[in-house]
Amino acid sequence: MRDTRESRLLLVLLVAVAFALITVDIRGGQESPVDGARQAAAAVFGPVENGVAAAVDPIGNAIGAVRDSGERHNRIAALEKENAALKAELGSDDRNRNRLRELDSLLKTAGAGQYGIKGAQVIAIGSAQGFSWTVTIDVGARDGIQRDMTVLNGAGLVGRVTTVGPSTSTVLLANDPDFTVGTRMEKTDELGFATGQGDRPLLVQLLNGKAKVKPGDRLVTFGSAGDRPFVPGVPVGEIIRVDPMGGGLTRNVYVRPYVGFSKLDIVGVVVQAPRSDPRDTVLPQKPKPAPTVTVTVTAKPPAEGEQAQGEKAEQPLRNQAQDQRAGQDQAQDQQAGQDQAQDPVPDQAQNQEQNPDDQGDATP
Repeated sequence: MRDTRESRLLLVLLVAVAFALITVDIRGGQESPVDGARQAAAAVFGPVENGVAAAVDPIGNAIGAVRDSGERHNRIAALEKENAALKAELGSDDRNRNRLRELDSLLKTAGAGQYGIKGAQVIAIGSAQGFSWTVTIDVGARDGIQRDMTVLNGAGLVGRVTTVGPSTSTVLLANDPDFTVGTRMEKTDELGFATGQGDRPLLVQLLNGKAKVKPGDRLVTFGSAGDRPFVPGVPVGEIIRVDPMGGGLTRNVYVRPYVGFSKLDIVGVVVQAPRSDPRDTVLPQKPKPAPTVTVTVTAKPPAEGEQAQGEKAEQPLRNQAQDQRAGQDQAQDQQAGQDQAQDPVPDQAQNQEQNPDDQGDATP
């Protein structure tokens, strides 16, 4: 349609008529004069609108799904992250409880031995310098850690510090073959040297070849000059096997260490030695033997009816025993009579012995 004066005038007229119809429709309400026309238009165009809507709705839904997919993906990712955080929190509760128990045990051991310690956590296993039995802890020179300090945990001797960095340190474990510590036997005070053997028991060489030791005996550290590298009284382990005495100057025993070197977590570095040797006070208490239960059985006296019945049952036995005794007495009497009949009359025999001549004179 060409843009002419007449077309513009027609457009203005149509707009004015539309406004007039809208005004009349609004003021008329339900009695609007155009209501019939609206219903007629709805009857004509309603089916067409439904068909168009049925054809267009899937496309619109697909477009909406595509538009909302990013938001839904983000929501799913957020839920998965929250779920993982909850699982990690639950797992960390168990770990925290375990670490709390280890820390409590460490503090009790340090208190029993009067050791001044610096708590640390094992953050790595092994050493960059080789394949030795070592761990790395998260304290170093900034925390006052120095080389050749004793390291322990709640169970006993862990090792000694060999390398110190600004914020970390390397600890040589007591089961390393290059590790040696002086030991002292509980109660007997027998001295020796313990050497690591990897995942096998510690080998302890006692200085007294005739020392009387047995499985179950326990050892602690003897201590070093100046308390470096070892402070005294730290539990080492207990004897599980003793080599027979061979007449040598020393004697070998094998010790199961108290510390589990494959599951270290919380440890303590002894930064201050005790004022006096704690000796055996740091050793754990031995389990007490279970008490022996003694059962006493008391015979129940029979009731009156049971007693009468028992007496009735015993009466025939008594009668039978009496009859047997009477028979035995009668048999003894009979035997005595027979013996008396066989023996000569005492007076007659005596007279014969006294008068042998008379017997001769009487002979014709």
